[in-house]
Amino acid sequence: MSVENLRQKLPAYASDIKINFGKLFEEDALEGLNSKQILGIALASAYATKNNVLIQVIQQHSESLLSLEELTAAKAAASIMAMNNIYYRFIHLASDKEFSKMPAGLRMTFIGKPGIEKVDFELYSLAVSAINGCGMCMDAHVHEVVKAGISKQGVQSAIKVGAIINSVAQVIEIENLA
Repeated sequence: MSVENLRQKLPAYASDIKINFGKLFEEDALEGLNSKQILGIALASAYATKNNVLIQVIQQHSESLLSLEELTAAKAAASIMAMNNIYYRFIHLASDKEFSKMPAGLRMTFIGKPGIEKVDFELYSLAVSAINGCGMCMDAHVHEVVKAGISKQGVQSAIKVGAIINSVAQVIEIENLA
């Protein structure tokens, strides 16, 4: 199924989501990000939603537009953030601050060498962290992307991509779309 086919299947109550999803892949759709960054963020976000229909649609849409390294990095961002977002959300929310002084002891070397532009991987990870609800991770990724030259508008755009993808996944689940 194509992005447009999925968009057309979204019901009337999701008309705003339908519009936002349709605009997501237009040229210069979101300020502060290029089209490849938007695609990578969308794909990593789709993986984070765990919605197979949405994953297949975004993968199919992205395969000819993103490199193998970018496709792999989207998977890696969703996977490693699945671990980090749980761990660091716990560290942040636990009332016993002794846990924050303990070494994490979790391997996460892919973050340092993602095989793509580091800023792009950080953008993918930022959107996934927003979907997973880890404020500590969001702060860390915002710091990195701003340091790398992404504007606040670009940061907001990355979060918009994650929000739109997450909302489409929700509608797919509600409607059992296939």
